[in-house]
Amino acid sequence: MIDYRDWQVPLGRRFRALKLWFVIRSFGVEGLQARIRQHVRLAREFAGWLREDPRFELAAPVTLGLVCFRHRGGDAMNQKLLDALNGSGTLLLSHTRLDDKLTLRFSIGQTNTQRSHVEHAWQAIQEAAGRLE
Repeated sequence: MIDYRDWQVPLGRRFRALKLWFVIRSFGVEGLQARIRQHVRLAREFAGWLREDPRFELAAPVTLGLVCFRHRGGDAMNQKLLDALNGSGTLLLSHTRLDDKLTLRFSIGQTNTQRSHVEHAWQAIQEAAGRLE
């Protein structure tokens, strides 16, 4: 038997609904939609910059504000790049393994993220890659 309560936003215990209510109340449905759409646009633009740079490849389709990519130099290069970027204090990337290859994850989702922030991150990634090659 399918329990449909597991397929929705939890609105029961511990005021879980209150968090969602505050977000919707603060931004409105249209405002929340606009922010999500902006993040999706920025992620797609970032993915476009990756496609234009022969040093990088997309590792998975862009999903909402998440871009999974890697340097074509292999796992060692991607680990060095990840360590350099995360150690810089400029931006923070997460990582995963896709097709048994180390993959960097760039997530766009902070409320006030603007195009200039994504451009700055892309510049930092390019500069770090250039120093490590």
